[in-house]
This record gives sequence, structure tokens and C-alpha cells, in this order.
Amino acid sequence: MSALFAATYPERCAALVLYGSFARTGSHLMTHEELEARLTAIENEWPDSVDPSLPAPSLASDASYRAWWRTFMRHAASPGAAIALLRMNSQIDVRDVLPTIRVPTLVLYRRDARFGHGAAAWRQADVDVITPASEARFMAKRIAGAQVVELAGTDHLPWAGDVDALLGEIEEFVTGVRQAPEPERVLATILFTDLVDSTATAARLGDRSWRNLLDRHNSLIRRQLERFRGRELGTTGDGFFASFDGPARAVRCSRAIAESVTALGLTIRAGVHTGECEVVEGKLAGIAVHIAARIAELAGPGEVLVSSTVKDLVVGSRIEFVDGLPRTLKGVPGEWRLSAVGLVGEA
Repeated sequence: MSALFAATYPERCAALVLYGSFARTGSHLMTHEELEARLTAIENEWPDSVDPSLPAPSLASDASYRAWWRTFMRHAASPGAAIALLRMNSQIDVRDVLPTIRVPTLVLYRRDARFGHGAAAWRQADVDVITPASEARFMAKRIAGAQVVELAGTDHLPWAGDVDALLGEIEEFVTGVRQAPEPERVLATILFTDLVDSTATAARLGDRSWRNLLDRHNSLIRRQLERFRGRELGTTGDGFFASFDGPARAVRCSRAIAESVTALGLTIRAGVHTGECEVVEGKLAGIAVHIAARIAELAGPGEVLVSSTVKDLVVGSRIEFVDGLPRTLKGVPGEWRLSAVGLVGEA
């Protein structure tokens, strides 16, 4: 339909973008027997007649995607409508239209695309995608001046696989500029904790006792994180990495952790910093995280050290600080003025 429109109304068409397309179906892609087998499968097994891994092999093991696919298929069409659509698609042939297209055209396809024959492949995909790469190359050769882009991957769905690469090619073709993806960034307060003399304690207690003690330590810290609305982001051996949406809660949580672990005969050090963090697959990363980790490394036994950023942000919170001398943080430029929240046992 898009190719026919571009050829018929070039004055109304700025560009034509074809992705995973074919000019005709024909027996070279699907024999009459295969078509009838698929139609029968749709009639008897809809919406389960098309295995969700067929259009998106990379998502084959994703349970949420498979559930979404079934819902999508059920709501998208009735079995009768799906049969009518497949019959219509089986009769498409725009080969004679392609040489008449005179608008800028971009043809994209997945490098590893091939087509699954037979009803079994239609229901249980052991193939890559729905349309083979050879069909895209066939179209590109017959459209004057068409640009061809080969993309890595096997997925047919445009929102599966390397989506950024696909959208980037389209954006650059249509606008002349490809924007670099902006990383998602948020302001967060980062807390790192670390057990003091953990190796010596583990050697003194033995593996089993140390493991039990460490489990109690972890449970205690998680209770404090929940109490102060912190989010655990990971553990670092015998320490914790967490984030907070407010610096005052992070400082109070750090102090509460430092005080509470003394009941277990343990001592921690902690570092807190607030900064802009990059969100990568739901995790926080970036220089702010490294700064918090370096601050924790400089803290003394039982001490909670914070950056000047944290101190400035909690003005009026009644949290007392003891300022220290400017310090250098490993791998971080410049000098940093750190403040101690206080040692365990202080009033």
C-alpha cells in the first residue's frame, strides 16, 4: 500500500521507508499447501496458531512478551478476519509498481532473516523472521536510487531487537540528522556501606558462623532501608549499595545502620553522596555512584562520611556534621570537602 501510494502520489510523499517488506508472496515464499495449512491452523487454534517467537526470536523466552502476544492476537482480529487478511496478503504483487517509484526510498532488513515453510514452522518457530532478507534486496534493486541498510538481528517486529539502530537509520534518512540517544538521568542520593575488618572476623569465626552473622547483618540493613524508603541496588561483598530520593533519609538511614550493627558486634563505614545518575537497565550508574563509593572507602570505623553536596541539601534537618579537611577521591578530579555525621556512640 505504501509503495503504491508513493508511486501514484509522489507530490504528496516526502519519502518511502520499507522495513521487513516483500513485493509479492508467491509460491517461492509460501506454497498453496502451506497457505491452506496456515489457514486451517488459524481457524482451529487462534490465537495460538502463530508462535510468538516467529516474529521476535530474541523474545522467545520472555514470558511477559508471550503473554502480551497472545492478548494482542486475540484482540487484533477474529479468526475469520485473520484468515481474510492472510488470503489478501498471499495475493500481493507490486513488482511492476517498484520501477515507477520516484521518491527517496529507504529499504531496511534484518541480516539473518529467512522464511519458515510449513504449518509446523508457523505454529512453532524454529526460524528467524517472517520475511527473508532476499525480498528486501529484490525491492531495493527495482526502486531507482533506493538506499539499502542491512541491520543485524533476526526479529521482524520493529520494537524487538536493536530498536535504536532501526530508528536511527529512519531518523537520519528522513531528517538528515541522527540524534544520539539521550541516557535517562535522575538525581539520587547514593549510599555505600562496608564492614570493617570483615576478613579478620570471618577467619576468627569460621565459615558457617560468619555466614550466619553476615545473613543477620544483611537482614538488619534491609530493614533499615525499608524503614527509610531506600532502594537496594546491590551488595558489594559484605557491604550494600542503595539509593534514596532524599539526602536526609539517606543520612539518617546510614546512621541507623551504623548504630544497629553494633548489637551484632560489627562495625561499618559508610559514604553518602547526591548527584545526577545515569539509569542503565533500571540500575544507577555514573560518576555520582563512584564518588559515593570512594567516600565510603575514606570513612573510619563506625563513621558516616558525606559530601558537601549532601550537607548543603539537608540544611535545616537538624542533622549535625563535623567538617573535615579537603580530601582527594581516587580517580575523581579535584578536592572534596567531606563531613562526618558522627561516630557510633556519640550523643
